[in-house]
Amino acid sequence: MSLPTVNIEDEIKLSYLDYAMSVIIGRALPDVRDGLKPVHRRVLYAMYELKNDYNKPYKKSARIVGDVIGKYHPHGDAAVYDTIVRMAQDFSMRYPLVDGQGNFGSIDGDPPAAMRYTEIRMARLAHEFLQDIEKETVDFLPNYDNSLMEPSVLPTRVPNLLLNGASGIAVGMATNIPPHNIKELCLGLQWLLRKPETSLKELMRHIPGPDFPTGGFIVGIEGIQEAYATGRGLIRVRGRVEIEETARRRQILITELPFQVNKARLLERIAELVKEKKIQGIQDIRDESSREGMRIVLSLKSGANPQVVENQLYKFTAVESTFGVTLLAVVNNRPELLDLKALLQHFLDFRRQVVERRTRYDLQQAEKRAHILEGLKKALEHLDDVIQWIRTSPSPAVAKERLMNFLELSEVQAQAILDMRLQRLTALEREKILNEYEELLKAIERYRAILASPALVDELIHQELQEIIETYGDGRRTVILSETQDVSLEDLIDEKEVVVTISHAGYVKRTPVDTYRSQRRGGKGRTAMSIREEDFVRALFTASTHDHLLVFTSQGRVYWLKVYAIPEVGPASMGKAIVNLLPLQDGEKVATVMPVKKFDQDGFVVMATKKGVVKKTELRAFGNPRSNGIRAIGINEGDELIAACLTDGSKDLFFMSRSGKCIRIREETVRPMGRDARGVKAMKLAGSTLVGMDTIEEGSSMLVVTRKGFGKRTASSEYRVQGRGGQGVLNLRVTDKNGEVVAFRQVHHDDEVLLITNTGRLIRLKVQDIREMGRSTQGVKLMDLGASEEIVDVAVVAELDEGESGQ
Repeated sequence: MSLPTVNIEDEIKLSYLDYAMSVIIGRALPDVRDGLKPVHRRVLYAMYELKNDYNKPYKKSARIVGDVIGKYHPHGDAAVYDTIVRMAQDFSMRYPLVDGQGNFGSIDGDPPAAMRYTEIRMARLAHEFLQDIEKETVDFLPNYDNSLMEPSVLPTRVPNLLLNGASGIAVGMATNIPPHNIKELCLGLQWLLRKPETSLKELMRHIPGPDFPTGGFIVGIEGIQEAYATGRGLIRVRGRVEIEETARRRQILITELPFQVNKARLLERIAELVKEKKIQGIQDIRDESSREGMRIVLSLKSGANPQVVENQLYKFTAVESTFGVTLLAVVNNRPELLDLKALLQHFLDFRRQVVERRTRYDLQQAEKRAHILEGLKKALEHLDDVIQWIRTSPSPAVAKERLMNFLELSEVQAQAILDMRLQRLTALEREKILNEYEELLKAIERYRAILASPALVDELIHQELQEIIETYGDGRRTVILSETQDVSLEDLIDEKEVVVTISHAGYVKRTPVDTYRSQRRGGKGRTAMSIREEDFVRALFTASTHDHLLVFTSQGRVYWLKVYAIPEVGPASMGKAIVNLLPLQDGEKVATVMPVKKFDQDGFVVMATKKGVVKKTELRAFGNPRSNGIRAIGINEGDELIAACLTDGSKDLFFMSRSGKCIRIREETVRPMGRDARGVKAMKLAGSTLVGMDTIEEGSSMLVVTRKGFGKRTASSEYRVQGRGGQGVLNLRVTDKNGEVVAFRQVHHDDEVLLITNTGRLIRLKVQDIREMGRSTQGVKLMDLGASEEIVDVAVVAELDEGESGQ
């Protein structure tokens, strides 16, 4: 038999079209619903089948690769392992879906270890992709050899297409979707659920732009707006560049790079440009990156202009690069270019289908179980007859027939009665059957209501998105800037009030002040810092992120630090060792930290030591500290610096001792001294020590807090002025019940205070809830403490204006 004649031109066209569609649908482009390409989907499903869960032991990567290749993805092992590696890299994925153990490569382009050496398991977030897959929520298709079934899409609860983004080159088309912040995406989806007719501008209030895993800056919003409106756009991305100037040297620090920029190649490119003299002014290039984070140091030549070098880096290197956005995805087996709203809407439509199919499955299972329980209920109502019928039946078949006839049961119900164990006949078990039946009837009613109401389906999706926010939500890493040419680092930092916390072991962090909600007096508080067993929190204060900090140490030295240079972490995190931010000497501990906006203003710094010495020095003397700190006060042996504050030279100074005594003196009685001077006597302590010092403001009151959680507030007018060096007056009666004084703070009626314990618990109280009382009283309980718990410090939080709190 002769074969039919085929035109070769037509055959090539058809064959190439089939190949192109196979690449587009089956390899290169992600599905708009779960945001995954087939290989990613198959990897996650294979790990799910192997129960390679986030809370179970790791498995060898080679085992997962073998399963994926053998069962679902008949391609090379390198392609599958490369996919797994990328899903485990925190610099490639905004939210990694694979938890890897071993060498998975680096941002320098180093290759990962072989699959036989590395181990993996699913990340916790990856479980959200497979939630309810066993409930017939998605369609299953035969695998490549028809021996197994695999999901055509995963019933993900997270909008992964925008969450982790995607890139792929198909035939005649390509996609390049940037990653986004999970919290912002979920908020945008919730908004779209409530207002389907919303505009792009309103959506961008919740989803302002991409959020890259490597941080950096997006310069200008025009590219973002174009990409979200049309599906295509160009986004200009910069790394984080800081200019560091000290008395001896100037250097440029690069601590974050644009997404997908190879650090090793960048350093090679900078070296080439320096050699070619296209970049002038760089003397040395060092890569000081570590586990702490990225740190590229470019030391500058004497006389070089750091701003010019920075601009040259932006122009000639990948420190500033362009990310071309193409929002192309597979929709109903066809590639489509989509805008932001369409992408989100496709995900919501998919979630509605998943919720409806899941509810329908749950309804079917509940109805099946209720049908059986209804039979068991009838049997229990005629228990003696049922037992008699079964005992007198010659065979199970006859017994089943009798039950079906006498009780009007189905075959399934009759079989369930025959299969019932005798222990189910006890009173307790009978009650369980009846209770389960009642609960199932309620569940069936709820499932039917959901299936009958699109509004209830949307409400379920809204709740699921809220759960995702609460479980996985985190802060934005990439800062979005308005179009600008010359930007200083301080201009990139939002000015806001923060709480800075320092532990006894030297860990420091900053946390937004609104993290801590107000509580009533006597409450239990909340955790402010995660600490080790031998550590405890010893100091906290509030400041603006734009403030300069003068850091005074126990040995009388002072260091200079920016508030925004302190790492911002959550309230339950430990923070960063302060030795990584300041070059402290051996045995040196932070005594007090003072926020300062300008050093060229008139004013003084007044310091006090534990043994009652006071010293006053002009603020200008601290304007330019050296990198290794400068001497602020001479300290006598056995003494240490405990407090420092800013004054205008005409204040009244207030000192408090642990024994409850205090003294108020005129600042004029303390003459200004140089930085190396030791100061003069402020108060006679009679064996006690000072806990602090402050300047008195009219209309204020003094809040005194004791070790056992007691406190009291006394109007500042109650304290008369005395001569410097006196014994002072009794301010609080110290007893075994309330413990010695640990701190005092000057407060106003509208202030709020933060109390912190040695276990890291913190409570926020309104000053107006603490009543004023006379000087010689014990105070009232401010915080409930555990058996070995005690107050270690207090900070004042002033009420913010509405405009400030919105920063």
